[in-house]
Amino acid sequence: MDQVHNTIKFMDFPTELLLQILGHLDLYDLIRARKVCSDIRHLIDSSSELQYLIDVRYFNVIPTSLPSCDIDIATRRQLLQKSETAWQKAKYAQRNSVPMPLSYFPDNYRWSCGVLGIPAKTLGQIIFIKPTLSDSDTHTVSLQQHSCKIDSIAFTGYSFSPEQDLVAIHSRAARGESHAYNIIFRSLSEDKVHPEAAFPLVKALDNQIDSGLFKSPYTQAMIFGDYYGLLCKFAHKADGGLADFLQIWNWKSKDAFQCLENFDADCETMNFSFLTNDRFLVANSTELTLFSLDIADLINAIQLIGKFSFPALQDPFTCHYVTFNPIPFHISTHNQLIAINMCMSAPTTTKCPYFTFYIERNTILELESTYISRYGEASQDSPNLPWSAWGPKYTQFFKNLSAYNTCAHRVFGFRSADLVGNFTSPEGEPQPRPLRIRDFNPHRVSDFKAGNITKSHQRLVEGETLDWDLFLEPLGPGLPYLETISEEKFLASDMTVEANRLTLLSLKVGDMRNFSQGVEILQFE
Repeated sequence: MDQVHNTIKFMDFPTELLLQILGHLDLYDLIRARKVCSDIRHLIDSSSELQYLIDVRYFNVIPTSLPSCDIDIATRRQLLQKSETAWQKAKYAQRNSVPMPLSYFPDNYRWSCGVLGIPAKTLGQIIFIKPTLSDSDTHTVSLQQHSCKIDSIAFTGYSFSPEQDLVAIHSRAARGESHAYNIIFRSLSEDKVHPEAAFPLVKALDNQIDSGLFKSPYTQAMIFGDYYGLLCKFAHKADGGLADFLQIWNWKSKDAFQCLENFDADCETMNFSFLTNDRFLVANSTELTLFSLDIADLINAIQLIGKFSFPALQDPFTCHYVTFNPIPFHISTHNQLIAINMCMSAPTTTKCPYFTFYIERNTILELESTYISRYGEASQDSPNLPWSAWGPKYTQFFKNLSAYNTCAHRVFGFRSADLVGNFTSPEGEPQPRPLRIRDFNPHRVSDFKAGNITKSHQRLVEGETLDWDLFLEPLGPGLPYLETISEEKFLASDMTVEANRLTLLSLKVGDMRNFSQGVEILQFE
């Protein structure tokens, strides 16, 4: 007897199921799916959810920065497109300001997710200020403030994550203790032990240092999701000699997971940065090293997995220090730009050339397989992937006016913002500067080159190499971008960028006249 086979076609599935399936495709696959047949094209084009998803992926929007789910899809899509258009034109919708009177000189202040942290040792506290639009009708800006108490004498540094309501404060241990620092995890908003912290206090470098010789060397700290890392340079080891220590904790873990890596001080370890929950970078004067982090392996939790050379320098110049622009924890799995800052020095000159290069986070992660395919598993003795094999193709270099220009290379996603020119005039007075927006979104760059984007406000920068005889190797022109420079000028000493707003900070530097301290918010929406 002949058997009858009923063939179920893709379009025979319920519409809700089809939309759910298509929603798992990336941007390019969704666009290709439209070309399969008219039915699928109509399904995609008539779905406000998929059209919104296409826009989110096209603009590479950070998920947590999207409009509230309480707003309908059509309105969310409209708000997203309106904000992106405003950034492309460097034209804000609202400009609001509020004075910020300070009774003390702000030192070691820093931004995180739109919140400004300012240690005030004379007051025995860290003050956190969040500029907020308190009234959308009158466009009134208020400064929400919280504070955390500190021991002004023992205090050595802090880091914080507003998204997790977390402040991590590190202070010198008391004389005679076997550890170097006390790390305290507190709530930013309530100034008490953080409710998710496994322990209110952990001991850094316990039994690792010579407490008699320990002189509070340079430290660098970072919070990334569940992890807190502390880099301590030039520490006297308990068994003799100097070393640079990197210690990492899972601050929420009841198992008190922590791991420790030490580096030879002669390698001049300079900084570190988490990339994901299981990958982080360490920079020294000549290279980037990529490490894996495996919390299940308490003995070998940290493993070297890749080594990448910086471009060679003309003698006698050396790399004096390297810093990373911080990566907010909430975009840990989202591709974005990583900004790496390098300052050079030489004994024959007082000038210190300062450079920044960009590279995509996903590119660094993909270089791991490039390294392994060429050299096998990484070790301290294995070679570096030369700059010529990755730098020119995947990076974009910029020369900076000064290492102290704090209104430069503020990055969010694929977008960066800065104020063009020097903060002070030749007479030493602060001066307003135009705003420059750089958009490294590869989708928008491709559309611009194809003529699908209006070119009146932006210019394409592609293939421009930095001609500087300090370097012995070609630098990176590998990331094309779209650039917009505003006609309006802004007076600010620092800034931070978020999904749809730019916050400008004005703080007095030295003996400046006619300069009022305050905060301005530019809303790009």
